[in-house]
Amino acid sequence: MARRLRRLGSVAFRQQKWKSSVFTQAKMPPCDFVPEKYESYPYEHMQKIREQNIAPSLRTYYKKPLLLHQGHMQWLFDYEGRRYLDLFAGIVTVSVGHCHPKVTMATQKQLARLWHTTNIYMYPAIHEYAEKLTSLFPDPLKVVYLTNSGSEANDLAMFMARLHTHNFDIISLRGGYHGGSPYTLGLTSLTPYKHGVANGFGCTATMLPDVFRGPWGGSHCRDSPVQTVRKCSCTEGACHAKDQYIEQFKDTLNTSVPKTVAGFIAEPIQGVNGAVQYPRNFLKEAYQLIRERGGLCISDEVQTGFGRTGSHFWGFQTHGVVPDIVTLAKGIGNGFPMASVVTTKEIANSLAQNLHFNTFGGNPLACVVGAAVLDAIEEDGLQKNSEDVGTYMLLELAKLRDKFEIVGDVRGKGLMIGVEMVTDKDSRRPLPAEEINQIWEDCKDMGVLIGRGGLYSQTFRIKPPMCITKRDVDFAVEVFHTALQRHMERAAAK
Repeated sequence: MARRLRRLGSVAFRQQKWKSSVFTQAKMPPCDFVPEKYESYPYEHMQKIREQNIAPSLRTYYKKPLLLHQGHMQWLFDYEGRRYLDLFAGIVTVSVGHCHPKVTMATQKQLARLWHTTNIYMYPAIHEYAEKLTSLFPDPLKVVYLTNSGSEANDLAMFMARLHTHNFDIISLRGGYHGGSPYTLGLTSLTPYKHGVANGFGCTATMLPDVFRGPWGGSHCRDSPVQTVRKCSCTEGACHAKDQYIEQFKDTLNTSVPKTVAGFIAEPIQGVNGAVQYPRNFLKEAYQLIRERGGLCISDEVQTGFGRTGSHFWGFQTHGVVPDIVTLAKGIGNGFPMASVVTTKEIANSLAQNLHFNTFGGNPLACVVGAAVLDAIEEDGLQKNSEDVGTYMLLELAKLRDKFEIVGDVRGKGLMIGVEMVTDKDSRRPLPAEEINQIWEDCKDMGVLIGRGGLYSQTFRIKPPMCITKRDVDFAVEVFHTALQRHMERAAAK
């Protein structure tokens, strides 16, 4: 079956309809990789285990959940050998490609040497990686604390900010996602992630400066090859929207928190909320206001880091700011569970007054994986590829926005892209979930996997492994175009 799929790779995709009613002339780019034969439980038995033994809070995508078996760079293969172009990268986590050979080889070599020991001993990997990672940051961000997940990193960043400033209150933006731990849930401002238990003491969410859906914004505001079609009074170099959102930020400072605060956390581009971008210079002015009140500025780079935005290695650099604390996860390990907090020596010393220990953070295996990921990004030119391929994709998707009334906004930078679906561009009301679901299912049936985001799950999230090509983009855009056309046909038939 696998060899047969390999031969079909360059054939018109209509020959791979996979029992779908969706028809497209789009050609899936060829792939020389042949997946191994699937030898685990039958699909039905996997479903039974899922229902009986796996926590129900761990939800699956699609009406018939995918049973994935193997991955290779930008491709995923299911248990029947079907190939999919992965445009979601394990929720923005597979940075350099599934099972990237360099990362795999380095991991296998370290597995045979030393998996784990405690960081109370010295071992080469943590020192080599700390030096390599911090060399990519501007001064004075030169100290790293290694953890295991983004939630854990943001949890620690909150703790550091409070310890260092001797203040307590932390401000975040509405629509932000900063983790699901009891501590970080106070910063996360999306209802689907909020549970009915006490959380968020000392956390205040302020207005999101969303130039598409917010009260202000338009066609000159954001740092993206594609601007919103919404008109506004902004002109080049003078952003009225930014000024209005800063006034709202000041209002929060003046009414909702003490005169001194511990910090402010923001993603350079919001991830879970659907690649929402702020007006240019908003973060720069917000940082200044926070520092005037004694607070620290935290950049959550869990999704935007490691060259994904294309023009810069770190998302905060696109805003012309230097944070006090930076949190990293997801793409840092290409799928390996690791994360980190990068900060200054002075702030890091605040945590050293008492013990703070992490059993697995910075273990030898994680550090070798992290170093190999950094090498792959540099050697494969993935930051530049993110810029080139991402810009190309944004411009191609913008053509679909101009063609279809239900495509309200196309936004992003590099390979951090959002496509927001609406009933119409004037009202900007979210497209109903059942309609979005049909488009999403059609894309999957034609071999393209994309994510979902936004408060109403109304935005398609496109954040693939950074190794994708323009040929992959052509295929994906044609598939999306077909899915949109199918939606219009369904609507017309009602």
